[in-house]
Amino acid sequence: MGAQNGKDLLIKVDMNGSGLFETIAGLRATRVSFNAESVDVTSMESAGGWRELLSGAGVKSATISGSGVFKDAGTDERARQIFFDGEMPEFQVIIPDFGVVEGPFQVTALEYAGNHDGEATYEMSMASAGALVFTAL
Repeated sequence: MGAQNGKDLLIKVDMNGSGLFETIAGLRATRVSFNAESVDVTSMESAGGWRELLSGAGVKSATISGSGVFKDAGTDERARQIFFDGEMPEFQVIIPDFGVVEGPFQVTALEYAGNHDGEATYEMSMASAGALVFTAL
């Protein structure tokens, strides 16, 4: 995978539960992180005293975060609704020249800020809330 435009890393949200995904408006910076806990099964019999891990065990998770300018668009309203209603709708993360990750996420943080001489900004964080599906591009 060669160099890519950061603006092409997109976070989309299902707007009404019907699979109608829209890019979250105003985002300037986005980040996705995948994690997997390891299960240590090292014993006295482990070769050379090297740690051994149990394949396929542990908890997998993903987090998404983004920040941008407040645009008061439909997706901003949807993000607020998701947070205050405690919903866990489907999100899509488009990773250029890599693939699409889709699944349920919970909005875990929603922050708004602004200076008197600048634009209103926001930050949001999401945590995976179920199985994710990866589709290669």
